[in-house]
Amino acid sequence: MGPLPPQDAPVPEAAVRPEYEAAPGAGARSEGPVRAADLLAKVRDCAPVSKGRYRSDAGAPADIPVCGARGAVYWKADLDVDCDGRPGDRCNSRTDPHFTPATAYTQSDGRPLDAERLPYVVVPQPSDIWDHRADDVRGGSVAAVVHGDRVRYAVVGDVGPRELIGEASYAAAESLGIPADPHAGGTDSGVTYIVFKGSEVDPIEDEAAAEKTGERLAREFVDGG
Repeated sequence: MGPLPPQDAPVPEAAVRPEYEAAPGAGARSEGPVRAADLLAKVRDCAPVSKGRYRSDAGAPADIPVCGARGAVYWKADLDVDCDGRPGDRCNSRTDPHFTPATAYTQSDGRPLDAERLPYVVVPQPSDIWDHRADDVRGGSVAAVVHGDRVRYAVVGDVGPRELIGEASYAAAESLGIPADPHAGGTDSGVTYIVFKGSEVDPIEDEAAAEKTGERLAREFVDGG
C-alpha cells in the first residue's frame, strides 16, 4: 500500500515505557535468546483490544481478533507475502501482479522500504475494527514474528486493507522458513505477530537495531509479570 498522511509523532529510538519492566519480585531474568515456546506461552489467551475481528483473506471468515497484553498487542493469523516497496529481482510487477512501488512508511532517505531485504510486518488500515495508533503502534514499531520454533524480529513497515490481517515482507517470510514467492508463497496459518507498544526503530531500515531491540523487549515481555 502506498504512503499515508503523517500520523505518528516521533518518539526516541526504541522507546520503552515502564509497562515493560518486570514486576517486583520477578527475580533474575533468563539468559540466552528468547524461545518461540516462551513467547507463545505468554500469548496463549486473548483479551481483545479490537472491537471486531479480521479476515485472513478476502472471503474468509472474520475470526481473528487483535489481543492485548502487558506491553504488547498480538494476533494469530496466516502470512501473505508483501512485496511492495522498492522493486528488485524478486519483488516487482512481473513477479507480483499486485505489486506497488511504495510502502506506507519510508526509509530515512525517503525511499520506500525494501521488502526483499527488510523484515517488516503489515498492520491493517485504522478503522472501527481497530486503530493501531490507539495502542501506541506506529511505523518502525518492533515486532516478534513466530512460526514453528522460529522467532524473527521485524518492524511495522506497511499498512494494508482495513478488514484483513496477517501479512509480512518477503524478507520476513524467508527468514521464518515460509515460501516467500509473492504469487504462490506464504502460509495459511500458524504465524503469531507480537508488536511491542511504544517502541520504535529509527531509522526504520536498521535491521540490526530491530534485532537487538526486539530481543530485549521480547525478554522483558516473557520475564515480566
